[in-house]
This record gives sequence, C-alpha cells and structure tokens, in this order.
Amino acid sequence: MEVNLVTEGLKFMVLGMTTVFLFLLLLIWVLKLQAKLVQKYFPQKSVTVGAAGAAKAASTATSGKNDDAEVIAAITAAITDFRKN
Repeated sequence: MEVNLVTEGLKFMVLGMTTVFLFLLLLIWVLKLQAKLVQKYFPQKSVTVGAAGAAKAASTATSGKNDDAEVIAAITAAITDFRKN
C-alpha cells in the first residue's frame, strides 16, 4: 500500500482553502444582513444644514484645535513625569 504524500497534501490544501473560503463568504453574508437590520431598526437621523448647523460646525472646528493643544500638553506632561521617575 503506497501513499502519495503530495496528493494527500494537495487534498488537505484544497479542503482547507475551501473551508476558509466558505467561512469568509458566510461572514460577509452575515455582516451585510446585520447592516441591513441595523439600518432598518436604527436609521441615521438626517442632518440639516442651516445657520445653526454652520455655527455648530464652526464651533466644533475651533474646539478641535483647542482639544489638540490640550492633548499635546497632556502628552508632554506625561512624558516629562515618566522621565523624572
């Protein structure tokens, strides 16, 4: 009884790759179904752009710069404290 290891290896490779491919297809299908269900039961609220929307966008843009400065200050303080210890 002679066993061809190359043939057996190819059989296992095809079986494994097929299993992975089918799992990925199932994963994609489930994620698309989940996205449809989320959109159906939890729809996004529409965004109105007007004077209030423009003012809110401008305030968030300027506060973003302040947030960056605060984050940089916190990181600098943490590095300085770490280097002292």
